[in-house]
Amino acid sequence: MESGDVAARLAQLNDRVAAACAAAGRASDEVRVLLASKTMDADAVRVALVADAAARAAGSRTAPVLLGENRVQELVSKAPVLADLAPEWHVIGPLQSNKVTAALRWASAVQSVADDALAQRLSGRVQGRDAPLDVWVQVNVSGEPTKHGAHPDDAVDLAARVAALPGLRLAGFMTVGARSDDERVVRAGYARLRAIRDAVVGGGAPGTRDAHGLSMGMSGDLEAAVAEGATVVRIGTAVFGARPAPAAPSA
Repeated sequence: MESGDVAARLAQLNDRVAAACAAAGRASDEVRVLLASKTMDADAVRVALVADAAARAAGSRTAPVLLGENRVQELVSKAPVLADLAPEWHVIGPLQSNKVTAALRWASAVQSVADDALAQRLSGRVQGRDAPLDVWVQVNVSGEPTKHGAHPDDAVDLAARVAALPGLRLAGFMTVGARSDDERVVRAGYARLRAIRDAVVGGGAPGTRDAHGLSMGMSGDLEAAVAEGATVVRIGTAVFGARPAPAAPSA
């Protein structure tokens, strides 16, 4: 992967985010970029982090990009190699209970909390740490059976229970947008997540007051997400390019 290609794509992404924010009447620093590094090797991620640092030094953005991994196996293989750059890692895929300890060695946030069992497991593992663990409740706003997340009707109560657990800080809500070419359908899902967030923050339950985060929108639909209030957009192909094809099985 050529570093110039990544730098150019990152610059184009920053322009897209800024334009989407302007169109929505929002400041560009209201939206952070999370680079979803699934299947990308550590060298490719390093190129992106270095390009981001250069872009920020030039004044194009203020906050550094976040890094997100879907699989704990990839997180634990890349994080040590990139530790000198001190990136902030988020878990953005389903987290199995037997992978919690490995994930928490490197991740500062888990965006895929969709049930009480995982929340309780996280709480039990992080108590006694200097700072609470940021958690995001993942909601399946589209209702698609292939997508992970709590049912929207259950999300408000789940969030209140998660926020009450020791060692956790409810940071916000995450979703994967509807698989649809109709922007109205996609935006409706994002609007529903925003409404859930507003209901939780406005409900007054302990630990929910600061849960303003909305992690939604990816390379193909970030404009719709920003228009509906996203505070984090999760970007992969728009910066890294097409993901590598899976290796063919050996004979």
